[in-house]
Amino acid sequence: MCDHIAPITRAWKGWLPLPEPTGETGGNGPWTDLTHVLTENLSRSTAFPQPVFRHLLKMPEGNANITEIQMVVHHGTHVDAPRHFMIDGPAFDQIPLDRLYGTAVIWRIEKEPFAPITADDLKTARPKLKRGDMVLLDTGWAQYINTEKYEDHPFLTIDAADWLVSHQVKLLGVDFSTPDLTAHKRPAGFTWPVHQILLSQGVLVAEHLTNLRSHANQRVEAMFLALPIAGSDGAPARVLARPLVAA
Repeated sequence: MCDHIAPITRAWKGWLPLPEPTGETGGNGPWTDLTHVLTENLSRSTAFPQPVFRHLLKMPEGNANITEIQMVVHHGTHVDAPRHFMIDGPAFDQIPLDRLYGTAVIWRIEKEPFAPITADDLKTARPKLKRGDMVLLDTGWAQYINTEKYEDHPFLTIDAADWLVSHQVKLLGVDFSTPDLTAHKRPAGFTWPVHQILLSQGVLVAEHLTNLRSHANQRVEAMFLALPIAGSDGAPARVLARPLVAA
């Protein structure tokens, strides 16, 4: 859930290189859905218009059911493309497929409202990160969706964002609205530094995840099944995870 964009402070630097496969063979067992059910009334930034879901045709009056959706691509569970904050960054249809699935760690890092998530928090989290992993943060904040407390979420510090880049993480997912400071705590001239650091180097950002607790502190196989919308700065996603099987 990102608000209007501040003036660009970073340029697109290119995709971080991905290491060779780790030897893990993929997941096993049923998939867990990490996606919020999409509704008109799901928590959203006040900068975004109210989504509209309507039936253009509905049975039994019509001969089929046809639903129209009007919403920003950052509503609900979604993935940000580099284009979101980089004027010259790839749009969503230009994201390589291998950036949207693969191995991930789900780290349980619980914080108080507005509390920072630091590089030290990431360094001590387990299981240990492998280069090329995705990192999904289970702070427990998804339980507050559709309440005022949801926007009192924790946030990542600049040193945490730099740490993710230095460890070749390819995607950061959070169970709240943005890894940057929440909207009602931002000072004048705020520039979304965490988004800028991550997206400028091809580390994708996924927001509004849920149901992470069942796999907390585990390695998983994850898929961010987002729509390849031409020229878009983001895309709604169905996000799935299941435990990894060691080679």
